[in-house]
Amino acid sequence: MVMHKVLKQYYLATGDERVPLEEDRRLYTPMARGTYAWQREYKKRTSVERVNSRLDVSFGFERHFIRRKKKIKARMGLALVVMLAMAVGWIESGEPEKMRSLVQPRAA
Repeated sequence: MVMHKVLKQYYLATGDERVPLEEDRRLYTPMARGTYAWQREYKKRTSVERVNSRLDVSFGFERHFIRRKKKIKARMGLALVVMLAMAVGWIESGEPEKMRSLVQPRAA
């Protein structure tokens, strides 16, 4: 609480809205936690983490033996294309609720 008063005095004295580097950045975030905007941004983060996890676990990027950046970019691109193709396949088959599933779609 005392630190909050010190920061308030700092803002009033300097007119600077930035948090000094010596302060704890987790306490003074650019977007207040619990707001709708923060929740929307956090949902984006969790969806990206879900994709990253799927790439690591399902597509084998967690334990890879590729050395060159060009090759890893190519494999990563192919894995993302496969994920998108699977989603499109589920949507076109009339089962959009399964578009996040990596299981093979049923034969047409």
